[in-house]
Amino acid sequence: MSATQVILLERIEALGQMGDVVRVKPGYARNFLLPQKKAMRATKENLAVFERQRAQLVAQNLERKSEAEAVAARMVDLAVVVIRQAGETGQLYGSVSNRDIADAVTAAGFTVDRRQVLLQNPIKALGIHPIRVALHPEVSVEVRVNVAQSADEAKVQAEGRKAPAAEAAAPVGEPVPAEAAPEAAAAEEPAEAPATAKKAKKAKAAKQDDAEA
Repeated sequence: MSATQVILLERIEALGQMGDVVRVKPGYARNFLLPQKKAMRATKENLAVFERQRAQLVAQNLERKSEAEAVAARMVDLAVVVIRQAGETGQLYGSVSNRDIADAVTAAGFTVDRRQVLLQNPIKALGIHPIRVALHPEVSVEVRVNVAQSADEAKVQAEGRKAPAAEAAAPVGEPVPAEAAPEAAAAEEPAEAPATAKKAKKAKAAKQDDAEA
């Protein structure tokens, strides 16, 4: 199938700048570029139309870019929570798609379309995932997607905390650990010392009595 030539009406990442004539797959042109008015077919007539409208298109692009930059400034440090169930290893039973992320960002007050979420592969694990959102062909912002099994778990992940460790102290009545034994023995010695000294003193006195007799 032969490629289709189009004139880009805005910058398309990994494709070209406004005004560039590029070759793309027919389906990409038919299903995305042309209906989204991001390009027009590269005919002689359309090239002439584009040149007449270039100044207007550039001005419109700058206006949209300025608006996108203002929105991006408000979205700095934006984090959204997506609740999913997962196994013990943290692998999700399902996945989080670009549509899910777009819905979460929109719910946070910033209307975006799923096509603006630059997600190469669905998210399939719990955790915090930095995802780029394109607000304009030349403006994007990073959003942290916090995937957790509950709101409480999401809060713990956001704060970077871990589950509290189990108590390390041995229960009452348990044998004293080996590493603590020397200290325990040393603590008991002062209590036994007086009794030993008393016995030695009595034995000495008894010997003296025998000698005098």
